[in-house]
Amino acid sequence: MILAGKKILLGVTGSIAAYKACELLRLLQKEGAEVRVAMSEAATKFVAPLSFASLSKCPVYTKDGNPEGRPFQHIDFPRWADLYIVAPASADAIGKFANGLADDPVSLCYMSSTGDKWIAPAMNTAMYLSNAVQKNLETLRSFADTHILESPAGELACGEMGPGRFMEPAEIVNALRFYSPESEAKMGSVLITAGRTEEAIDPVRYISNRSSGKTAVALANEFLKAGYRVFFVHGPMDVKVPFGVFDVPVTSSQDMYDRVLSAQSKMDVIVHCAAVADYRPKHVSETKIKDSRGQLVLELEPNPNILRDSVKNKAAKQVIVGFGLETDDVQKHGEEKLSKSGADFLVLNTPVVDGAGFGYDRVPFAILEKGKPVPELLMRSKAELAEDVVKLVSAKREAFYA
Repeated sequence: MILAGKKILLGVTGSIAAYKACELLRLLQKEGAEVRVAMSEAATKFVAPLSFASLSKCPVYTKDGNPEGRPFQHIDFPRWADLYIVAPASADAIGKFANGLADDPVSLCYMSSTGDKWIAPAMNTAMYLSNAVQKNLETLRSFADTHILESPAGELACGEMGPGRFMEPAEIVNALRFYSPESEAKMGSVLITAGRTEEAIDPVRYISNRSSGKTAVALANEFLKAGYRVFFVHGPMDVKVPFGVFDVPVTSSQDMYDRVLSAQSKMDVIVHCAAVADYRPKHVSETKIKDSRGQLVLELEPNPNILRDSVKNKAAKQVIVGFGLETDDVQKHGEEKLSKSGADFLVLNTPVVDGAGFGYDRVPFAILEKGKPVPELLMRSKAELAEDVVKLVSAKREAFYA
């Protein structure tokens, strides 16, 4: 999105991160945007409206009004704006947006806005991960005009660690730059699973794998370049989530399964790139298992197969890409996996070559397609892998509408 010349309404709600909204305002102005501000009453306890008025050169819309206040500011401000961004967005504000409540300037502007709306949450980890907030965020993700800038994990103002941090202002600006509504309408939406899953043994131990998330990030960047709207459902990763994607963090295989299957009907493409654990402990200890130096036996049970179940629910013009990692008799096992899964394409790769695979930028891979011979695996970069996948997916989608 080109921000120069854009009219942006900035909503600020009650959060310790409200002071960072001042920096966001200045960065948007440096991009050439004109910015006005609406504040909830709680936000005015953290930052004085005069600060935003001075920076924006415009009176701030607050509950108590301003010297130039008009009775229809809740309509005039959103109507003036090309887009509305609420940053930071508190749990209270997110709940109002998701449930149609409007009793303060920020929520009134959300309800009255007819353009694109962006939400940058900021709150304590426990609040962010609560069932209520996650449900409200899921509701907002389902709105065609609302985009969630997911909270990164890290150290919070309270000293705790975890998701719920306010996305840095520079990252918010970058996310807006990457967004292109024109391309989105043309190319459609893609859901990419990424990273690894973790299956709890007890409160501190888990079963996982070595996936870094690099391949999925390369795919996300390539789909963004091609004009797709990208949704990223990911477990823990060693790389940052790309700017411009709609980020949905999860932990376990069951979490990922639930997210993917619930969102599938809204997607044109699904790419199963995550390294999902095939098994999980049948019983999870509520307390840390003590070190007795004796033999520990873990009984495992299978996780649901996300790829196969998404294929079962596949829409007529939906494209599904699977990933297969093999360490022996690679091509034979890859062909078998493609057949069993029913996916349109299968990216076959192996991590057993020195200097390639997990954590590296190169990997031996081949892309298998139903009804075609299995090609040889070639050592290439993960960026090249992503380019090949996007080309094949886009060509198949174009054939649907030819």
